[in-house]
Amino acid sequence: MKFVLTLIALLWGLAPGGVFAHAFLEKAAPAVGGTVNAAPKSVTLWFSQELEPAFSTLRVEGADGKRVDLGNARVDGAVFSVSLPQLPPGTYKVFWRAVSVDAHVTEGDFAFEIAP
Repeated sequence: MKFVLTLIALLWGLAPGGVFAHAFLEKAAPAVGGTVNAAPKSVTLWFSQELEPAFSTLRVEGADGKRVDLGNARVDGAVFSVSLPQLPPGTYKVFWRAVSVDAHVTEGDFAFEIAP
């Protein structure tokens, strides 16, 4: 039994780091919790791993909870973005669900503000 556990530990240690990783949000534009002076044309998220486009979602809502993005979310490797119409000043919330190419799921949300 001890041999089996030692072998499992050894194999675990030799496995490439990305095999057991998740796609974590590394950066966002507009920034998480940030304030911008002009309405952005899109929301762009950068992740630590490539995403599976078919299972990842991205949407932006206004303060009233209604969706405001153009519904054209797209994945390019580890970058996820969606276009926005000309938005008025206010607070907006971004909701994302990222499925990495190794099938791990992460999700989250954050707000940003467009200054008056």
